[in-house]
Amino acid sequence: MPKIETFDNPHPNRNYTIRHVTPEFTSVCPITGQPDYGTIEIEYVADDLCIELKSLKFYLQGFRNEGVFYEDVVNRIMDDMIAALSPRSMKITGSFTPRGGMHTVVTAEYPDKA
Repeated sequence: MPKIETFDNPHPNRNYTIRHVTPEFTSVCPITGQPDYGTIEIEYVADDLCIELKSLKFYLQGFRNEGVFYEDVVNRIMDDMIAALSPRSMKITGSFTPRGGMHTVVTAEYPDKA
């Protein structure tokens, strides 16, 4: 997978929310090999670092030919974002295009609220 690049948070003393929306996310169903489409929303409160958008775009495009379940892709993105940023908080939502009449939404939060 392409590396997630970061830059220094210009306002580390303030809590503010950053939200990135990728409405053209693509991956592959690991069972059927058919393409899956969806929207990935990454919302976070930065600590010392912020996500650099070009690298985020290339990172997300890295899933384009990868066979992965919805639940796994959202949690893998969360793990990779936490490793790159160490955010104060983060929420990632994958809203996937209906397949067989089923619409799936997967949300992961950090810190874990369970």
